[in-house]
Amino acid sequence: MTLLVILASVLIAGITIYQYREQSKDYHRDKLTRKEAQLKTSVDYVLQRTTYPVDTENLPLIFKDEIYRIADVQNIDFNIYDLDGTLLKSSHVTFDEDTENKCLEAEILNNLAFSSDKRYVEKQVTTGGDRQYSYVYITDAVFKPIGILNLRYIEDDSFNDKELSEFLKRLGAAYLVMLLIAVALAYLISKYITRSLKSISEKMDQVRLHKRNEKIILKDPSGEINNLVSAYNTMVDELEESAVKLARSEREQAWREMAKQVAHEIKNPLTPMRLSVQSFQRKFDPEDPSVHQKVEEYSETLIQQIDTMSSIASAFSNFAKMPAQQNETLNVVNITRLALDIFNEGYIYFSSTNDEIIAKFDRTQLIRVITNLVKNAIQAIPEDTVPKIMVSVTELNGNVEISVADNGVGISDENKDKVFEPKFTTKTSGMGLGLGMVKNIVETYQGSITFTSQKGKGTIFRVSFPKE
Repeated sequence: MTLLVILASVLIAGITIYQYREQSKDYHRDKLTRKEAQLKTSVDYVLQRTTYPVDTENLPLIFKDEIYRIADVQNIDFNIYDLDGTLLKSSHVTFDEDTENKCLEAEILNNLAFSSDKRYVEKQVTTGGDRQYSYVYITDAVFKPIGILNLRYIEDDSFNDKELSEFLKRLGAAYLVMLLIAVALAYLISKYITRSLKSISEKMDQVRLHKRNEKIILKDPSGEINNLVSAYNTMVDELEESAVKLARSEREQAWREMAKQVAHEIKNPLTPMRLSVQSFQRKFDPEDPSVHQKVEEYSETLIQQIDTMSSIASAFSNFAKMPAQQNETLNVVNITRLALDIFNEGYIYFSSTNDEIIAKFDRTQLIRVITNLVKNAIQAIPEDTVPKIMVSVTELNGNVEISVADNGVGISDENKDKVFEPKFTTKTSGMGLGLGMVKNIVETYQGSITFTSQKGKGTIFRVSFPKE
């Protein structure tokens, strides 16, 4: 809108200037024609009333005094030339001293002689204003040319220029007001249009795959905006369906992986159990004096494998079961010391900024979190390293933070994203469920677990959860 107003103002200003100039040209041309006709009528009248013979030689005598009277009445200066272009008489009193105008140029005579209407107009551009010189034949009673009548006309455009300047000023003021109105209207219209687009943009920024996205509802939207809103709402429906399908697919995939892991872990103790039974079946001899010792050894082997299978089942059961949120009020410092008491390793050190940090947490689950982190720290330290594990409890900004630091092998960059995956482990034994279970417990209490690690230097796990 602003651009259209500016273009319109420039276009109208240009057309106005062009129109004024064309009108000025037409005005001066018509005015010269009228003056020339009036002057020709006066000259013809004098020729009709003169007592001198009407010919070229008598023109100075005929117009000796009449030329001044006509110039005074018509308020115009004019000259009379013979047919060869020689000046015969001039109404300008000082004209005779101007030697440059005493004889017409051959070009003027030729243009006049060969013109269809026996009339020639010459225009000169000067600093004092443009001038026009009109040349027309003076004829006798039988229309025979006897001389040349020259009329000088000065174009005065001062009035037109003033009018044009005033008009352009008014036009500029009017278009300035229109420009301001256009800017205001453009702003209001754009705000009206972009208001709906802003709502759509905000909703689109909030779109997430794993959450329920709200649809857009607008009152009386325009056709284009309504199509856009309909397309967005359709996309939200499709996205929700896709999210449901994806979640179902992920759950199915997780259960498949879990089933594979359970089958793999159960097969490990079943193999030695099968071999033990087969060996006992082949070698069993009731008469053997050491039969009781062999039965006992065989029983211990089976019990060991059964215990392994039981621990596997317990681990998966604990991982699958979300911890109940008991919200017991307890001293985290004392519970942490209690959890560390089951470890006999002398390189486990404990520190706390306070003797007492009260928080709401399930006692059993908190012990499970600490013991799992410490077990992981112990298993991460290689045999050729002097082990050192630091467990600390601090209070920070209304949260309780428990950190477990070790000087073990650290976690490689490619494994950092997999640390909390349920079946991921870098150890030769175990199911890789410990850290996944810890993460489940902590997040149930609106907490978080993070870690920092350097390859070959060690790892620090930090558990943070609110006190209330």
